[in-house]
Amino acid sequence: MTGSEVKPPPESHSVPAAPYTNAYFGIAGVFLGAGLATLNARLVGVGLADLRGAKGFGFDEASWIPTALNMALMFSGVFVVFVNSLLGPRRILLPAAAVFTLVSAILPFAPGYWPILLLTVIAGLSSGTFYSLTLTFVLTALPKRLIIFGIAAYAADIVFVSNIATLLEGWYIEHLTWAWIFWTAAAATPVMFLCIYFGIPRRPSAGPAPSWRGFAYFSASLALLYGALDQGERLDWLNSGVIAAMLAGGVFLLIATCFRRLLQPNPTLKLSFLNRKNTIILALAIFVFKFVHLSVLVLVPGFLNTIQSYRPLQTGHALAWVAVPMFAVVWLVAWLAIHTNSRLTLALGLTLVAAGCWIFSRVDSSWAGNNFETVELLLALGLAGSYVGLVSSIVLEAIESGVLTSAAYAATFSGFMHFVRLFGGQIGTSAMNRIVTVRERFHDNALGQHVQAGNWLTDERVRALSAGLFPSSSGSDEAQSRAIGILTQQVRGQAYTMAISDGFIVICWMVVVYLLLLLFLRPAKFSYRDLGKS
Repeated sequence: MTGSEVKPPPESHSVPAAPYTNAYFGIAGVFLGAGLATLNARLVGVGLADLRGAKGFGFDEASWIPTALNMALMFSGVFVVFVNSLLGPRRILLPAAAVFTLVSAILPFAPGYWPILLLTVIAGLSSGTFYSLTLTFVLTALPKRLIIFGIAAYAADIVFVSNIATLLEGWYIEHLTWAWIFWTAAAATPVMFLCIYFGIPRRPSAGPAPSWRGFAYFSASLALLYGALDQGERLDWLNSGVIAAMLAGGVFLLIATCFRRLLQPNPTLKLSFLNRKNTIILALAIFVFKFVHLSVLVLVPGFLNTIQSYRPLQTGHALAWVAVPMFAVVWLVAWLAIHTNSRLTLALGLTLVAAGCWIFSRVDSSWAGNNFETVELLLALGLAGSYVGLVSSIVLEAIESGVLTSAAYAATFSGFMHFVRLFGGQIGTSAMNRIVTVRERFHDNALGQHVQAGNWLTDERVRALSAGLFPSSSGSDEAQSRAIGILTQQVRGQAYTMAISDGFIVICWMVVVYLLLLLFLRPAKFSYRDLGKS
C-alpha cells in the first residue's frame, strides 16, 4: 500500500465492525464446550433408566437414544476438523451452540420416541463440534509459556465432568426432574456462546472449498461402526441383522473413502504426515487412557449398581468426591511436567492407575462404596497424571513435527487424534463389556458345577435359607423354592463380582504392555521449560 489516503467503502457496502475479542474468553468458551459435550453424553447415559420411566419407553428402543447421540458425536467430531480448516472455529461454534441450546431446551417436551431420537441426533451433531476444536484453539491462542497450564485446565475439565455426572443425575432425580438431564446444557451453553462471541475473532474464508465427500464418507462410516460396537453386545453381534447391516454399511463407506482418497486427494489432508513413530505411539496412549478410565466409568459403577443395588445418587457420591482432589492434582502434575518431562508424567500416572486397579481386583461381594474410597484417591492421582502427561506429550509432538506450520498438517494431526479418542474409546468400552460378559458366564458355569443338588454343602445351604424363610412362606415347599432362588442369585452375584475383578486385572496388563511400548517413544527435543523461556 502507498501512503495515500484510502477512501472508505460506500455507506451501503460498509463492513460491520468486528466485536471486541479476548483470547482468554475464547479459551474459557471452548473449555466450557468440551465439558458440556462430555457431561451431556454422560448424563444421557446414566439417566437412561429415568428417561425410560418418564416417557414409558421399552428397554430396547430406549437403548438407541445414547447410541444415536454418540453416533452423531462421532460423525461431527471428525467432520468438523475439515470444516474448521475452511471456516474457522467461530463460524462453527456459534451456530452449533445456538442449535444445541435450543434442542436441549425442547427435548423434554418432545411428544414421542421418534421426535426425541431425532432431536438427540441434532444435539449430538451440534455438540460434537465442541470437543474437537478445543485443544487446537488453545494451542494457537495461549502464549507458549502457558500451554502446559492450558493442558492442565483441559484435563481437569474433562476428568472432573466425567466423575460428577452420575452424582448430578442422581441429584436431579431426587430433588428436581429428569428433564434437567437436557436442561443442564440448555442453561450453560449460552455462557459458552458469549465466551466464543467475545473470545474468538472472525477470520476470512480459506478460499474455494475442496471436496467434502471423502470426509463425509469417513465420518458416516465411523458413526455406523460406532453404533454397531455400542449395540453389538446387547443384540448378540453378527446374529443380529441390524448389527450386520451397520457393520457392512460402515465398511462399505470406509472403502469408498479410500477410493475417493486415491482418485481425488483432499489438499486439507496429508496422511503421510502421520507416518511417525511418536505419533502412532501417542495415539495408542489415547486408547490406553480411555480403556483404563473405564475402571471408574464402568467397573466400579457396574459393581455398585448390580451387587449393592445402589441408586444413581448413591453411586455418584461414591465416585464424585474424588473430583475435587483430582481438580487440584492436575496443577501439581503440570508443574511436574515442566520440571521433568511429559513422558515420565504419563508413565507415572498409568503406573498409579495400574496399582489402584490391582488393589481393586481383590473386590468381593461384601464391598460397598466406602471400600473403594481410599484407592479412588490413588486412581484420581493416576488418571490426572496420565491425562496431563498424555496431552502434553501430544502437544510437544505436534509442535516439534511442525503441525502449526501448515493448515493441512494441523487438520491431519488433529483429525487423527480425535478419531482415536472417539472411535478408540468405543472399541475399549465394547471390549470391556465383552470381557465382563464372557468372564461372568465362565465363572457362573464354574461355580455352578460345585453348587448342585445332592452336594452336602449345597443342601445344607438350602436348608439354612429355607429355615429362615419359612415363617414368611405358605409352607416348606415355597420356602425351599425361595431359598433355591436366593442361592441362584448369590451364585450369579459372585460370578459378576469375579468378572469385575477380571476387568481390573485386564486394565493392569494393558498398562504393563503399553509401558513397554512407551520405551520406544523418542524423547522430545525440547520441554515445557524451554517453551516457558521462549
